[in-house]
Amino acid sequence: MSKELLEDLSWRGLLYQQTDEEGMAALLDKEKVALYCGVDPTADSMHIGHIVPLLTLRRFQMHGHQPILLVGGATGTIGDPSGRSEERQLQSMEQVDQNVAAITEQMKRIFDFEADNGAKMVNNKDWISSMTIIDFLRDYGKLVNINYLLGKDSISSRLDTGLSFTEFAYTLIQGIDFNHLYDHHNCRVQIGGSDQWGNITTGLEMIRKTHDEEAKAFGITIPLVTKADGTKFGKTAGGAVWLDAEKTTPYEFFQFWINTADADVIKYLKIFTFVSREEIEALEKAVEEQPHLREAQKRLAKEMTELIHGAEAHEQAVRISQALFSGNLKELTVSEMKDAFKDVPTSELPKQDTTIVDLLVEASVSPSKRQAREDVTNGAISINGEKVTDVTYTVTGTDRLDDQFMIVRRGKKNYRMIQFLQ
Repeated sequence: MSKELLEDLSWRGLLYQQTDEEGMAALLDKEKVALYCGVDPTADSMHIGHIVPLLTLRRFQMHGHQPILLVGGATGTIGDPSGRSEERQLQSMEQVDQNVAAITEQMKRIFDFEADNGAKMVNNKDWISSMTIIDFLRDYGKLVNINYLLGKDSISSRLDTGLSFTEFAYTLIQGIDFNHLYDHHNCRVQIGGSDQWGNITTGLEMIRKTHDEEAKAFGITIPLVTKADGTKFGKTAGGAVWLDAEKTTPYEFFQFWINTADADVIKYLKIFTFVSREEIEALEKAVEEQPHLREAQKRLAKEMTELIHGAEAHEQAVRISQALFSGNLKELTVSEMKDAFKDVPTSELPKQDTTIVDLLVEASVSPSKRQAREDVTNGAISINGEKVTDVTYTVTGTDRLDDQFMIVRRGKKNYRMIQFLQ
């Protein structure tokens, strides 16, 4: 069983570093293992960069092992220096608690909590917050040498630019987490991104020094997700791609995946989805032979949108895409239109009746009244999906959606949202 799992992880490109490859394979063969992955609540939502270690942990659960999901209610108040060039801004305890609650709900979409090996949720605030500074220094500070800490990239890379003692001590706190989970949940493996290697090995060092020689724990890291063109994965012009539907709408989420380049799509299917090897290899062939059909991108977008937002959200996103492609906006609901045109150019006009020609000029859809009349006469203008060909047409309240906005299209692809003010 472990051989099949580890071979699949390797094929998917999900294994970067392992502390003891043979030892872990033997452990996974011998027993059902508890493994953990942590997320610090630095925001009230995870983004897609967070979920690769979590999805990898889910693969272990699908092979019978038990995932432990740690939300860092304590570490989130401190700040992990790993992968950062400057100090994090500290958040209030109240904000961290709110973030913990939001991230916990997002994790519930990814994992099975009901099975015999159902996922466990833990919060390191439960065991860190009661620890005194004396406990910390005596019980854990003594275990780790300063030279050992200075050898970690997350610390050494910051010595020239500045590193507070708070962030310097972060790796010890994460080490305490692994040690605690080892003692109280028999957790034997930690999974993290490639930037977490230093923190994972601190935990292993603590377990080694506080237990006898029979104690065996392991660490795995996952490579950084990259794009073939060298640009940063997981970012759009609007910023990060969030799991929270209020920050990144399901339609925007779907669009992110559907727009994946041919050079990246197979890699992302391997990393982010649970689609079988046979199906992915068939999709790889489709990319090579019929790239215009974008079958792999459609499957990637479907799998990811359904995982995070559900099947209905995926169907809605497909419906919006088809309506935009055909220009038939009448098929969309008002809320779907808002999602679809969230990022198009916007104009603000007073809420009053006006002629179509004046509206086109005032909203900067057409550059002049003469051009506006030509656009209308030539059938180039539509309002909310309805073509307008009469230059004397008066735009009234019945044309406003929710009495707040309308979508004007000029030509085939030039859309503008007009918001109406009181």
